[in-house]
Order: sequence, then C-alpha cells, then structure tokens
Amino acid sequence: MFDFHYYTPTKVIFGRGAEGSVAALIREFGGSKVLVHYGGGSVVRTGLLKKTTDLLEAAGIPYVTLGGVVPNPRLSLVYEGIALCRKENVDFLLAVGGGSTIDSAKAIGYGAANEGDVWDFYDYKRKAAACLPIGVILTLAATGSEMSDSSVITREEGRIKRGYNSDLCRPKFAVMDPELTMTLPDYQTACGCADILMHTMERYFTNGGNMEITDALAEGLLRTVMRNAEILAEDPRNYDARAEVMWAGSLSHNGLTGCGSDGGDWMTHKLQHELGGLYDVAHGAGLTALWGSWARYVYRNCLPRFKRFALHVMGVEPAGSEEEIALKGIEAMEDFFRRIHMPTNLRELGVNATEEDLMTMAHKCAVGVGGAKGSARLLREEDMLAIYRAAL
Repeated sequence: MFDFHYYTPTKVIFGRGAEGSVAALIREFGGSKVLVHYGGGSVVRTGLLKKTTDLLEAAGIPYVTLGGVVPNPRLSLVYEGIALCRKENVDFLLAVGGGSTIDSAKAIGYGAANEGDVWDFYDYKRKAAACLPIGVILTLAATGSEMSDSSVITREEGRIKRGYNSDLCRPKFAVMDPELTMTLPDYQTACGCADILMHTMERYFTNGGNMEITDALAEGLLRTVMRNAEILAEDPRNYDARAEVMWAGSLSHNGLTGCGSDGGDWMTHKLQHELGGLYDVAHGAGLTALWGSWARYVYRNCLPRFKRFALHVMGVEPAGSEEEIALKGIEAMEDFFRRIHMPTNLRELGVNATEEDLMTMAHKCAVGVGGAKGSARLLREEDMLAIYRAAL
C-alpha cells in the first residue's frame, strides 16, 4: 500500500425532505448572496426549483438564478455564470441538479474567484487559488461530484472535454433526498449506476498499491450498486434501492475507494471524455461502451486484480487459469451492463465512428493526458486508438 491523504469536508444531509434544510445550510457556511444554478426540465417540472427559491426567500437570502446546464456542461454557460456572479456580487453557489450542474457550478466558482480565463485550469496551464463556496441539492446519483474534488467541462470550440481536480471545489454541503431521483427516466438511472461503478473500478484496477480494507469497501460498493441497479430496472420507485445507489455514488468518488493505491487507472474515463466531447453521448453509457474493450486490452498486465474482481465482485467460479477467470469476470460485467440496458460497444451506443474520428479522439486523448496514462497498463496514443477500434 501507499501512503495517502484523505479529505472529505462535505457535510451530508441525507433522507426524505432533506432539501428543506438548504437555507439554514447556506447561512451556516456564510452565504449572503446566492447563484442558484440548474439545468431545467425536471427541477422545474417537479417544483424543486420553486421550492428551493421559496426557502431562500422565506429565510431572507437574496439570490439570482442561472439555468440551461446540459449533459457534458458547456464552457459558454460557465462564462455567463462568472459574469453574473461578478455583476451581482454573489458569494455562494447552489447547484440544484446532477453532476453536470455541479461541475458547471464548480467551474463558475473557479472563474469568479480567480483572475484570467477559467479554461486555463481545465487546459492545465495554471492552478486555481480559490473557489466560491458551493452547496448541492442532488437530483441524480451518478458522478459523485457532490463530494468530489473534480469537475469536467466541455469547450464547444474544438469539442474538447477536460477535467480539473482541486480540493478547493469540494462542496460545503450536499443535500441528498433519494425521492428526488424517482422521476428520472430509466436510461438516466442506469447511466448513473454505470458511472458510479466506473468511479470505483477506475481506482480498483491498479498496479500501484492496495489495501485489504479499501478492496473490501470497493468490492462491497460494486456488488451493492449492481444489485440495486437491477432492482431499479424493475421497480424504479423503490426508495431503499434509490438510497443505496445515491450514497454509493458519493462514496465512489470522494476518494474512499482509492485509499492506499496509486490513485487508479482512469483511462476509461479519459477515453470517454473524447467520445463525449465529439458525440455528446451520455457519460455512463459511453463508459460501458468502452470498458470491455479497455479491459481486454489491459487485463494481462493487471491479471491479479482482474482475477480478484472476477471472484470477489462477479462471483465467477475459481476454476481454470488466472487468465480464464479474468476473462470470465469481464464477460460477466458486460452481461450485467446488458441487463440494465447499457451499451457494450460504440455501435450499441449509436456511434458509427469513422477511422478519422477514432484517430482524432485518440490524438486528443493522448494530448489531454500528457502523452501517456494508465495504471493497469500505461497507454499511449497507438494503444488508445486500438481500444477505440476494438470498441466498434
């Protein structure tokens, strides 16, 4: 195992009606003028947005609103939010929605608290020195952004999708009411479950350090999400299953399941960022479409971990060679993805990429990771291209 730092400052309010505490939480963390940031659609239709602003008004907390966040959140809206925060002297951001809304709020927080172009942080040209404080009312269990240090933004020019990590952006609080996720379409629920699984699997498949307790937490989380994802596929309004998945989403990306490792592999995510940037596909679905091809490309270089995954997570019988067991584990995970109606290749995702597109994504991915990345296996541009080709 490796030494590690574990930092999770987010205060969590979890359960039915938890959103009713939002005004008191903003006061607790020093907010006096709030930007309420949201997407649209469900938070408007369900009345959650109005309920939130009513709570702020009743508490005498002034606010402005900015909607319009879309999946793979856009840099142009971030710029709009930064300008609004500066004009209105906003000192606190409230993200009402899922990971895209939270990531957009984090980027706005960076931009409003630092001079210069916020894209510089995502383009790895400089590091943020500050971020406006952020609170969250979570409506989708998926990205774990409500407790994480990460934010992913898409720049429309060049269709470039990049992530930036800093503890500065970790939300001050996260309000989590599983009932708020019950109006989600089945596809979004399944995409969210896939994203949660991948956040833990990215940390699990590593050649750099492991801890028994971390492995046990990770494996238990994976089994729990898989079991409850299948329950939700049949019974979308099952509160207990929603609650299990929602809490797992936070634990999967707040650093807990990576303690003692080298930080994880993360190449499935990096490959998906380029896929999402070019084709604007749902993040979770893009991950499942790529994972099997990535796993088959790297498993021999990380065979003990893939064998353990097959035995401890997928329940594969311990018969045959290490390689046979590992491959059965990969096949079992792909079978699970199909059971929750997630794609296992690009064509099932609806992406009929040309060779030129594949080469473009591989090149942009290599540039984005600084030439090479990966813990299960170090991948360079030619490896990334091979995985994209296999995913067709």
